[in-house]
Amino acid sequence: MSVTATVPRCRRRRRLALAAGVSLLTLAATGCSGLGRTAVGPVTYTTEREAVIQVNSPSVRGCHRIAPAGAHEVENGTLVDVILYRTRDCTGRGTTYVPTRFSDVTAPGSGPWRSYSFVH
Repeated sequence: MSVTATVPRCRRRRRLALAAGVSLLTLAATGCSGLGRTAVGPVTYTTEREAVIQVNSPSVRGCHRIAPAGAHEVENGTLVDVILYRTRDCTGRGTTYVPTRFSDVTAPGSGPWRSYSFVH
């Protein structure tokens, strides 16, 4: 084997390594952009009428309304923490913080949750 035969292989390896590095950097930058980012996993809630609703991987942006009757039990199965609200527009007092992989049940007489947002 001659020295000239190994030079093109080294160049090919460098080019492949450079291409792989650029691809990984592009993917990393895209993944951190927050555009279209979802809370991986389900948010499951039980309404006042005992219907069980599951929303899979909702967007981490914005306010998410719960069914009109509201919910008395919410399970956060996502990878992002949730804040529950008693209003339909994610405002006001009486919020409840539900960490990832936890659930919460309303206290008797406290009224249902009507919306939620993610901590991001």
